[in-house]
Amino acid sequence: MSVERVATVESPRGEVVLLRRADGTLELRVNGVFVMDTAHTESERLLARTALESLPLSGTEESRHGARVLIGGLGLGYTLHEVLADPLVREVTVAELEPAVIDWYRSGLVPELADDRSDERIHLCASDVTAVLAERTSGSLELILLDVDNGPGYLVHDANETVYEQDFLADCHSGLAVGGVVAIWSAAHSEELETTMREVFGTVRRHPIPVTLGSLRTEYHLYLGTR
Repeated sequence: MSVERVATVESPRGEVVLLRRADGTLELRVNGVFVMDTAHTESERLLARTALESLPLSGTEESRHGARVLIGGLGLGYTLHEVLADPLVREVTVAELEPAVIDWYRSGLVPELADDRSDERIHLCASDVTAVLAERTSGSLELILLDVDNGPGYLVHDANETVYEQDFLADCHSGLAVGGVVAIWSAAHSEELETTMREVFGTVRRHPIPVTLGSLRTEYHLYLGTR
């Protein structure tokens, strides 16, 4: 199958490439490692939907009404798209470490998401999610969605391991309003992550997501903790 290089950039973390396959599918790779494509986006959408649906629908700030959301990892924009589809969401801050990924999103390289760019609820930050969260006041978020890597066992960047560790998850807990939720996407089941989230949040919910990639059937996983 022929593959076209749509865009390439060298960053401090290596080569970031956006490819277009012969069938039109866009694929994002970092240092040759597959990150995501536009053919299989259900798990990114489910990350947003499952987390949003877990928020209470009544109350004041501890509710889905007027929810303030922080997304770690823009990718190709599908998690953001699903969050924006909920009219009860007040604002969405997206922390994306690679400025080029933000530029590609803003240029409309994914046509089906192009209309999202004009949504005034979006704030795009070319920064690490840990730094963006550190700037938020305690209790100022209803939802934190973390899709910065492939999960603790399949890291594209070793530095991302801090996102799955107790100190940062404790910061997430502090950043959430009462009733707020943190949701983490992982390519594989991680007992270590479950244990850490349980230590921080008291309980953790794991949602397996069946996925078919060509002839391969596998599972992705969502982990949710509530303040």
